[in-house]
Amino acid sequence: MPALSQIIAVLEEAYPPGLAESWDAVGLVCGDPAEDVDRVLVCVDPVEATVDEAVELGAGLIVAHHPLLLRGVHGVPADTAKGRLVHRMIRAGIALYCAHTNADAANPGVSDALAEAIGLRVLGSLDDQSGIGRIGELPEPEAFAIFVQRVADALPETEPGVLGAGDPDRPIRTVAVSGGAGDGYLAAATAAGADAYVTADLRHHPASEHLEAGGPALVGVTHWASEWPWCEQASGVLRRAFTGNVDSHVSTRRTDPWTIRTARERTE
Repeated sequence: MPALSQIIAVLEEAYPPGLAESWDAVGLVCGDPAEDVDRVLVCVDPVEATVDEAVELGAGLIVAHHPLLLRGVHGVPADTAKGRLVHRMIRAGIALYCAHTNADAANPGVSDALAEAIGLRVLGSLDDQSGIGRIGELPEPEAFAIFVQRVADALPETEPGVLGAGDPDRPIRTVAVSGGAGDGYLAAATAAGADAYVTADLRHHPASEHLEAGGPALVGVTHWASEWPWCEQASGVLRRAFTGNVDSHVSTRRTDPWTIRTARERTE
C-alpha cells in the first residue's frame, strides 16, 4: 500500500504544479503525506456530495480538479461551509489533493480527456503559450446539428444540457475544445481554423460578437460536464502506477450546480 506522498509524486509527474497559473491553489489541502492510502476518489468538485461519496467508499484520498481554498483564508472554522468540509475529511481520515490549471495545461490534460470523449484525434494545443485547450479532428465531417448531438451523447447529462450556436448544416471536421470556462480562447479557435469550438461558460456578448465575425460554430456545455472526463484520465494515471495496490474510483455524483430546467409555458 503506497503512502500518500507516493501518490502525490505520481500525480505531480502527470500534472506538474509548475504549470499552474500564479493565482491558482493546487496541491495537498489536508492529509498526512506519511499515511498509507489504498482507495482514491477522483472528482471535479470537492463539495459535500463528493465527500459523502468518499466516506461511503472508504477512500483515504480525494483528488479534485477544482481547489477547495482558492482564495487566501485565515482559518477553517467548522461553522463555515469549507471549514466544515476540511474538519469532516480530517475526522474521516480523508486527504484532499487538488490539480487545477496544472491539469488544464498538462499533456495529456483536461482538454485531451474532453477531446477523447468527443471522439477527436488531437492535433495540437489551442493556445501554445499556456498549453490550454486542444485542436482536434473528427474521423469524417458531419453536420453541426449532428456534432452537437455527438457532444451531448459523450458527456454526462446535466439539466442545462448542450447548446449549439451556428448553422445546423455547417460541415464540422476540425474542432477546438477547452475544458472549463473558455471564451477567452474564441480568437484562438478562429485563428486555428476550427469549424466548431466546444467549451463551457460562454457569455452572451463575446459569443455573439464571435459569431458575427464569422468564427467557428459554438457548442456550450456546463463547466462540470466539460471537465468530468478528466476524472477517468487521472484515475487511470493512478491505476497504472499502483496496479493492484490502489483502488481508484471516478465520482458518479453530479456536482453541476444547475438542478432545474424549465421554459415558458405555451398558451392556447
